[in-house]
This record gives sequence, C-alpha cells and structure tokens, in this order.
Amino acid sequence: MGGPGDPPAGTPEGAAGGGEDEYRSVVFDESFVRAARLQEFSAQERMDDHTRAVRRRPGLHRTLSRQLLILVVLIAVAFGTAIYMGLRSPYQSPAAKRPEPLRMTVTPLAPTGRVPGSKSVSNLYAHSPAAEFRVGAGGINLPPVRRTSHFSDSQVMGALVTAKDYLVESALDPDVLAGGSPRDVRLLIDPQQYAQFDRSFARPAADGRHAATGWLVRFDPARAALADHRVRTEGTLRIVESDKNTLEVTSDHTFVYALRGVDRGDTRRARGADDERARASLFTVRRELHFRFDRDDLRMHRAEVLTSATQAGPLACAAESASHLRPLFAGERAKTGGPAGTDPYATGGATPLCGSLAASAQPSLSAS
Repeated sequence: MGGPGDPPAGTPEGAAGGGEDEYRSVVFDESFVRAARLQEFSAQERMDDHTRAVRRRPGLHRTLSRQLLILVVLIAVAFGTAIYMGLRSPYQSPAAKRPEPLRMTVTPLAPTGRVPGSKSVSNLYAHSPAAEFRVGAGGINLPPVRRTSHFSDSQVMGALVTAKDYLVESALDPDVLAGGSPRDVRLLIDPQQYAQFDRSFARPAADGRHAATGWLVRFDPARAALADHRVRTEGTLRIVESDKNTLEVTSDHTFVYALRGVDRGDTRRARGADDERARASLFTVRRELHFRFDRDDLRMHRAEVLTSATQAGPLACAAESASHLRPLFAGERAKTGGPAGTDPYATGGATPLCGSLAASAQPSLSAS
C-alpha cells in the first residue's frame, strides 16, 4: 500500500524508491491529474473561446437543484391535470333547469241544496265522510322511504318532508287560513318562483297563473272564521325519480274545515239569521300538487311547485275565488245559475270553472 503522499495509481515507473526523494510529494502521474476537480483547458480551447482557464466540474448542489426543478414541474402538471379533469368530469351535475311557472286551477263546488250545519262541530264531523280522518299534519303520512338509482334514502326523505311541510304551512296554519302573511309558504318554494308568488298576492287573478288560492288555502276574514282549529286531513304522497338529477313528488289530500260565518254588523237580517250564523258548517278542499326537486332544492329545503289543482266547496259558482275562498255557511244556498256566458273571442282571464258538490260529500244530518 502506498504512503500518504503516493499518487492514486501508485509510484510512477522509474521513479526513485523509498522516502529519499525530496520531490516525491509533488510528483503527479496521469491518473492523479484526471482525478483532480479542476481541469485546465488546452491552449487551442483557450484560443477558440474566451473562457476561464480551467473547466469546473458540475457540483452536487447543481444536480440537486435540477432534480428539484423537475419535481416542481411534475407536481404543477399533475395539479393542473387534476383541476382540468374535475371541471370536465362526466359525473358533474348539469346546470339546473329553470323552474317553470306554477299552473293552477281553482274549481268552486256549488251545493245542490241548503248547506247543513250544527252547533256541535264534533257532531258535524261524526256524520260526514271525514269522520275517520286524522287531525292536522297527522293525516299527511309519508310513504316508505327507499333509495332510487341516483338518490340516497336521506335525499328521498328530504323531498317528502319538504312536500309535507309545504302542505302543512299552506293548508293547516291558522294564520294563513285566516288570510295572514304567506311568508312561511314562500320560504319553501324555489326563489325563481318568487315573482309569480308575489304577484299572485299583490294582484290576484283567475288566469291560471296568479291566484293566491292556487298556492295555499285561505278564507275571506270578513266572511269566515274557523270554528275548530283541528282540521281533518287525509291523503297520499308519491315520489319518483324522473331523471338522474330530479325527484318529483305528487300529493293528493282532502282537508275538511269547520267554519262559522263572521258577524258583519248588518242592521237588517232575515228571521233566524242569528241562529244560522251560530251554527258551524263543514268546508271541504281537495288539493293535488306536483312538486319537483333538483339537488339544490334538496339541499336548501325548498321545492318547485309545478301544478296545483284545487276543488273547494260549498262555494257559489259566481264567487270570486282568486284572492280568498268565500264559503257558503249553514242554511245558505248557491244562487241559481252558473258563471256568466263566456265569449271565446274575448281575451283576458281564463274560462271560469264550476262543479256541483255532491250531497254525499256533506254531513248527513238535519239542522240541529
């Protein structure tokens, strides 16, 4: 083994052996020179290019810097690709459909005779088809909840609960029934239906689009008052998945209200009018509503109300029913004749509709 001063490839051939040569420590062979970190350019290289006299070999820190730069570029490319694929994902929900205006019908049902009444509300219900109906929201039962192809159990339940909440607020709330603020009902519809909703209450019209009674049930507070806040209710809710981004709920419910006429301070009254006014009568409303829910609606606990069909009686065919329902009370009859003749050439409101309230739909009792 060579000493501390030996060249890397050993002692050059022909050189003096041992430690006697005083220049031995400064003798470099070819292998030692090649192993040196700095390498001198040749004379020709220095003449061809004005560079430093020595060539610096690349250091370790430059190699690391280059690798780090490549790593950063790869990370940036991967991050950008992930963002692009997220924006272009085929599983992303398409733009939500714009809600359609609510299409509505309100059909008065005129009695064929006098409206039956009783001083006892329980007696009225006991002798009517609503005898077995449940009270209030207890009559709005949710069907079994099952997930669909594209919606979970919780989303299906959310749609059904929102539809039920709409029915409760729009047909069972005593303040709404008495003509109060419809604010709680408004909060349950899609904001893009607000304009139609607001116009229906500001300027109600029987045009199939802007009847306040197409959105909810409310009575003229100048004519009617609840004789019992325990409204009888029965009906069904059905839910289907119409496409991968939409659930639809259809409700079909009958609401039966016990009402009394409001004393309007008339100075001239027919004989027995006070007794008639003291008696309660039943008023029946059949409502069929069609709701649509996209994923935003499910998340925000709201619904798009697509159609509303209301049949209500006893009402006079000629009664204005766009803003409030104006019932006939115990002992009253519908005036003869239906709506005035319709001119098919006239523009404006839709053709009025009216039906007859079957005798079997009213309490089967004599005046009491």
